[in-house]
Order: sequence, then structure tokens, then C-alpha cells
Amino acid sequence: MNRFFVEPDQIGGGSIRIMGQDVNHIRNVLRMRTGEEILVCCGDEWEYTCRVTAFGEREILAEILDAQKPGKELPSRICLFQCLPKGDKMELIVQKAVELGASEIVPVSSRRCVVRLDRKKAEHKVSRWNGVAASAAKQSKRMIVPGVHEVMGFREALEYAGNMDVRLIPYEKAEGMAAARELLSGIRAGQSVAVFIGPEGGFEEEEIEEARAGGFLPVSLGKRILRTETAGMTVLSILMYLLEQD
Repeated sequence: MNRFFVEPDQIGGGSIRIMGQDVNHIRNVLRMRTGEEILVCCGDEWEYTCRVTAFGEREILAEILDAQKPGKELPSRICLFQCLPKGDKMELIVQKAVELGASEIVPVSSRRCVVRLDRKKAEHKVSRWNGVAASAAKQSKRMIVPGVHEVMGFREALEYAGNMDVRLIPYEKAEGMAAARELLSGIRAGQSVAVFIGPEGGFEEEEIEEARAGGFLPVSLGKRILRTETAGMTVLSILMYLLEQD
């Protein structure tokens, strides 16, 4: 069953108004007709089973048949801080991060990032990445659409993560896997978690020290060096396994 996201004020009186780009998608891409059923979420814990009842010029009406709390979100807020990779890797990273349960993604410009975006290019990229996040959220049946923030500088990102309960920074010189297992297995449901992933060239030593000073804990991901697009997915996969309650 196809899934769509709406704002809370689009729900009322036993029906839901679907607006924006989804109108064209439902009408012209999916070629749905009245009577067909869909799933709708508005960013909270509720999921609505609906029946399409009418097609308007700019909106589609759907009758609410049932409302349920499927509990599909992880019990912790996980924020992926991803230093800008080369090429189109960020699209893959955003897609997989959403599938694995990340609550938000923050693109970061660190010292060894090859990619440098001016304001206009950054706005275009972020818009594109948010579109990827929305598609991934629908495909993976998330209850929310994780947001992709504007690109942050390294120190700005550290400050943004300052109020999170657990702050992790994978680093090849961190203690071995025994320490990593102890650290990761100690994370509890309800805690917010920041995961900071470096670019292709890794972090500079000074950046690691700045992160340590900001409360980040270096963590090993094993004896092999992982690509930037692999490291974040590895941590998110581990956290999903540890935190998933049912």
C-alpha cells in the first residue's frame, strides 16, 4: 500500500487532504482511482489507512478508515553528521540513513572535504537530498520524513550536537572492538545519539581533539578502513539492532 505524508492541519473531520507534489504522483504516476486505499502519516506516531474519495485540481481527498500506532520508529533520536563526500555519494548516504532509522542528517564541511559548495549550490543540493529522504521514508514505511539540514561547518556541527546524550565519532585510532562493544551496547532507548562521519580523507588530528573536547567519544569500527559512505551505515545498523525493541 502506498504511503504519503501530510501536515497535521490537513487531517480533520474524518478525512485527509493530500496536497502538493503527491497530487500529481497519485493521479498521473500511480494512476490511482477513487476507492483505492493508501497509508497516510503526519509526522507523529499515528498511521492512517484511508480510501481515496475525490480528485480535485490541487488536492485529493481521502476518507480515514482506520488509525493505528505501528511503532515503526526507533526509540531514540539518531542524528547522522556526514562530512561532504565526493560525487553523488551523499544521495546514497541519505537514502540508507533514512532506511536505517536516522531521525535527521546534517551535511558537514570539514577540513579534508574535497567538495566545496557555494550558497546557491548548497541550497540546490540540500533540496535534492531532502527529496531523496522523502522518497526513502515512503519506501521504508517510516512514520516521519527525516530532515536534511543546511550544510554546517565543523565547529557549528559540534555545537549543534552539544545537547545530545551520546556523541560518537568513528576513528581508526580509537581503542579496539571490545571498547566499541561496551560503548555501543550501553546506549539506551530514549537517549539521543550523534554519529559524526569524516570525509574520504578522514579527520585531522586537531578535529578529533576538538570533537573530544565537545564530548564526542572515538569508537572503532574494526581493523579495516571503511569508506565514508560505509562507516555511517555501519554505525546506524548496529544502533538499529541494539535499540529495536520488538
